[in-house]
Amino acid sequence: MARDSKNVIRLRIHKRIRRRVRGTQERPRLAVFRSVKHIYAQVIDDVQGNTIVAASSGESKTTGGNIAGAKAIGKLVAERAKDKGIKAVVFDRGGYLYHGRVKALADAAREAGLEF
Repeated sequence: MARDSKNVIRLRIHKRIRRRVRGTQERPRLAVFRSVKHIYAQVIDDVQGNTIVAASSGESKTTGGNIAGAKAIGKLVAERAKDKGIKAVVFDRGGYLYHGRVKALADAAREAGLEF
């Protein structure tokens, strides 16, 4: 009996989420990707297939491997989205549990003014 890796399971969950979560021009999708060292966030218009805004812990001074880094990226992506005139998004947790770094990024984006 073969066991699936955690990433295979995550991708299966992400595919299931993406069936329902779509980003439009009025309400784009805030997608989160988490690695061991970094965390990435993108605001995506799925209709046109464009990334409108992106932020990652690789470009900032904080590391994304902890909750403080995730909060910084959430705030940064929300500020960049507001500069582009985006007020509301749909949240795509990328197949990860809504817990820890993913939750910290989402809460920081909400506090910075994004609605979801």
